[in-house]
Amino acid sequence: MSAHSIPSGTVLSVSQSSTHQLSKPPCPAIQLIRDHGVEGDAHAGRTVKHRSRVAKDPNQPNLRQVHLIQSELFDELASHNFTIEPGMMGENITTKGIDLLSLPRGTQLHIGKDAIIEVTGLRNPCNQLNGLFPGLMQKLVLKDEHDRVIRKAGVMSVVIQSGGICPDDEIRVVLPEGRPIPLERV
Repeated sequence: MSAHSIPSGTVLSVSQSSTHQLSKPPCPAIQLIRDHGVEGDAHAGRTVKHRSRVAKDPNQPNLRQVHLIQSELFDELASHNFTIEPGMMGENITTKGIDLLSLPRGTQLHIGKDAIIEVTGLRNPCNQLNGLFPGLMQKLVLKDEHDRVIRKAGVMSVVIQSGGICPDDEIRVVLPEGRPIPLERV
């Protein structure tokens, strides 16, 4: 199978924070930097920046440069009385119209005029999310009927090509060549 595009979506919101905090405030635009991440974001860099991962091995490659969450998750959580706004769960890009969780590893997202990111895996959420709302983690990490863990807190990616991103930018999904590899936590 060769690489091909599937229906596109849009950027609903962009967020960044220079400090290691859970929520990231929305902003008018973010700048993605190749092999680095979101300019000015605490999680940007070639090596891991998430504190738990730095404690284990600070020289690991950073496969979590850019965090994306689909806004459709917010609608699902609203049905459980959780009011989530863009950036609250730490994502840099909130999307609309793309089922991020179903994408295979290596999918490229062409965003706006120039930016390209590559999906590396699923976000492994932490208990800080219960600080937003008690019980939120139970809605984001659960098990299916076969006792497999399902993670719903978005996907992680690396920057392949630099570029600016702002709300309403189009996202074009380009699937990788070959047999699709399901996302695992990174």
